[in-house]
Amino acid sequence: MLPNSSFEQSVVLLSAMSTLRPDPTCRFYPEPEVVEIDHFDRLPDSLLLLVFNRIGDVKALGRCCVVSRRFHSLVPQVENVVVRVDCVISDDDSSSSAASSDKSRGPFLNLFRSLFGGIVKPLQALGQLLGPRRASLSSGSSSSPLAVGSEDMEGEQGGVTHHSPTQVLKNFNEIRFLRIELPSGELGIDDGVLLKWRADFGSTLDNCVILGASSVLHPRKSLNSQDGNSDDSCVNYGSDDNGSIPESFYTNGGLKLRVVWTISSLIAASARHYLLQPIISEHRTLDHLVLTDADGQGVLHMNRDQLEELRVKPLSASSASKRTLVPALSMRLWYAPHIELPNGVVLKGATLVAIRPSEQSVMGKKEMSDLSWVSAAFEEPYGTAVRMLVKRRTYCLEMNSF
Repeated sequence: MLPNSSFEQSVVLLSAMSTLRPDPTCRFYPEPEVVEIDHFDRLPDSLLLLVFNRIGDVKALGRCCVVSRRFHSLVPQVENVVVRVDCVISDDDSSSSAASSDKSRGPFLNLFRSLFGGIVKPLQALGQLLGPRRASLSSGSSSSPLAVGSEDMEGEQGGVTHHSPTQVLKNFNEIRFLRIELPSGELGIDDGVLLKWRADFGSTLDNCVILGASSVLHPRKSLNSQDGNSDDSCVNYGSDDNGSIPESFYTNGGLKLRVVWTISSLIAASARHYLLQPIISEHRTLDHLVLTDADGQGVLHMNRDQLEELRVKPLSASSASKRTLVPALSMRLWYAPHIELPNGVVLKGATLVAIRPSEQSVMGKKEMSDLSWVSAAFEEPYGTAVRMLVKRRTYCLEMNSF
């Protein structure tokens, strides 16, 4: 019998639904909502800054900036920054435009080119590397030989943009320790030749130490192998010398080569110093600055007092090129035809030059005789070579300002 009234129909429907009720043990309950926690938010700013200072690399810090707003606000407070230069884009136009004017400068220029021609272009490239970005008058975009590359995240082609170290560092407000690393040394030297220098600057040169060797023999090579390009190929290593420079050093080009090493290293150091001006003036929190290269050829150091000296007393620039004027110098030279280091490496024609401004020589013999700054100039194994050389006979030289 079919139900007639709506009431009866409702009763029948409820009875049917009750027979379809699922087993209570099979019910599914919704999981409670879980609030996601960003664990970085639980770390204090001081700890994050400690991590960022450990990173140091300016490119990695740039990537950290885009992670979050908090990271973006903390990265400019980093105190320890490392800038690794990717490339140097040379500008041939400036060198070609000056070629015509160089013809009228007489034989001295030709002599200078014959001695230092190998370092002119690298020094020009260094100037373009750290120099300020120049705006192009013909277009809205600026064209400049830029050095530090970064991925262009917003560009349509996903290319690489370049910026000078001055531009890269402009958003850092608390830098105390800055290290800039060039892709290579400025001085072109032959394979197998050792040339290293370290210079300390204030507003001008404070001191410079240069270590060179005409050839380097590693343990796998025979000690008796002869190098036709070496000025010491005829030295008998079995004999004990008295610490003096042999007569052949003056006649076969050995002395000329050391003069080239010394002057070219000083030019490279003064060029680096000159180009650091904008960075030093903009970052007054700096305590220590190092400008080195990936080859380990040269290192320029400036401590807090030297940095402040440059801000207070402007440097004297050379009229001939974009570099700091090198003052009159007093130099000490040590030479050894052959030095064998504890690790078995042999330096042939090893030469050490310690340089200070001549005006410092009036401070007294006691201070000038302190060679601790010379012994501490290089890391091992070259520090051992320096300590071995300073025990030998000392030769004193003078050089005019240039």
